[in-house]
Amino acid sequence: MTTNAELARARLMELRASIDNLDAALIHILAERFRCTKAVGKLKAENNMPPADPVREQQQIARLRRLADESNLDPDFAEKLLTFIAREVIRHHEAIAEAHSAAPAGGEG
Repeated sequence: MTTNAELARARLMELRASIDNLDAALIHILAERFRCTKAVGKLKAENNMPPADPVREQQQIARLRRLADESNLDPDFAEKLLTFIAREVIRHHEAIAEAHSAAPAGGEG
């Protein structure tokens, strides 16, 4: 006979397996997001555009807060997460811009 504790442990293992799969998906999604934002940073650097776009950032925060609310996720948490990611993206864009401005004119170097 299976005890309640054994059933609970089995269910816990199932839930943890799902969490592990979701964590892996999050990492892959973030990696793809950063591949895209790296391309944005390169485009901005090549066209002398600023690394940060405060208007876009505010639009994104509002959009993600709304999506979080609709998904029963704490909008404050969603905003903190996006703000953290945006800061990292801007840091990457600044580094790309700096490298682009240091590169010899007319070359790929």
